[in-house]
Amino acid sequence: MAVEMNVVGVNRMIQFCKKIKNLEVLLHVSTAYCNCNVKYIDEKVYEPPLAPHKLLDACEWMDGDVLNTLTPKMIGNRPNTYTYTKAIAEYLLYQNKEELPVVIFRPSIVGASWNEPVPGWVDNYNGPTGLLAAIGNGLLRVMKGDFYGTSDIIPVDIASNMMIAVAWDNVVYKSDELKVYHCTTGQMNKFTWGQMERMSHECFMKNPVNTVARIPNPRFTKSYVWHEVCVLFDHVLPAYLMDMMMWVSGKRPIFVKIQDKLRKAVGSLDYFTQNEWVFSNKNLDDLLNKMTPEDRKTFNFNVKSIHWPTYMESYCLGIKRFVLREELSELSKARQTLKRLQRINFAVNVFLFIAVWRLLINRVAVARTLWNFLLGWAIRIFKRMPKVAKSS
Repeated sequence: MAVEMNVVGVNRMIQFCKKIKNLEVLLHVSTAYCNCNVKYIDEKVYEPPLAPHKLLDACEWMDGDVLNTLTPKMIGNRPNTYTYTKAIAEYLLYQNKEELPVVIFRPSIVGASWNEPVPGWVDNYNGPTGLLAAIGNGLLRVMKGDFYGTSDIIPVDIASNMMIAVAWDNVVYKSDELKVYHCTTGQMNKFTWGQMERMSHECFMKNPVNTVARIPNPRFTKSYVWHEVCVLFDHVLPAYLMDMMMWVSGKRPIFVKIQDKLRKAVGSLDYFTQNEWVFSNKNLDDLLNKMTPEDRKTFNFNVKSIHWPTYMESYCLGIKRFVLREELSELSKARQTLKRLQRINFAVNVFLFIAVWRLLINRVAVARTLWNFLLGWAIRIFKRMPKVAKSS
């Protein structure tokens, strides 16, 4: 399927464009992660491990089960078939650069809009949107990832503006070379997964979603053991408990299924949240320098001017408005629901603390000795309080 979408489709477009007279530019949208098997990624086309025509031939005669078996061996140290086939598609275009005016555009992780059509506009769950929606609902609370690692998010309107400018650049300033443009933020305006963790928590606590099931509390960790422990106690067990409550109240249990789907979806992003890359941005800088001040304002793709706290607040509100289809007029009701969840959470934590402490006192001699010691000190302090009050 990935070959059909990302390689066969591109090959058909190449054959179609060869028939177009006076074609000025063929702009191909790739991904900054198509060469994620290397850490420093330059603005050039890398040779793939397998020639495009060999992959296309194999997919024509190989059985689907055979292809599935060979896939892990074929993609090698790339994380998935998407990045692998995107790299092959780029090389296919490179092989046809003498006949076609090709230019390649590589955005990183595309997120909600920065300014256009409105701040925070988004219409799908792709990329970080799905993560943030699950964080807002309180269903996603722990993820594998480097707290200090770069979260290379690019607003969709910045990517769109740069695509227009790239096409213009390659028509006005023609080049014999196939040019590649990175549309990324990591080296120009760094934003980390830790910042996303904190900012998303602040935003959803300030402007909660109507469907909040648990208090938003996202955490990134690189520790496999700690991640699995947190998933068990903060994802799986609460999901079973909530489903039991749904079953008792006569409603259809859904939370265990949601957690299963969520874990698979988040798992596909683990590779990108635990690693980071350095992307060259020379062609982006050169393009900005070629544009007039008026054009730079109209087609703004200067990522240095993004203010991440403002962007994240708009992003979270955009998820609420445009993805979850919730009215902002219902915010007060959502805030009341969140406060009620906070009170319930506090009560449950107090109950669990008392229950565990009582169990320790009854079963563990050290805990009982410590309790008697603390209680004795508290009684002495309480008895001395009247004397201290009189002396003062």
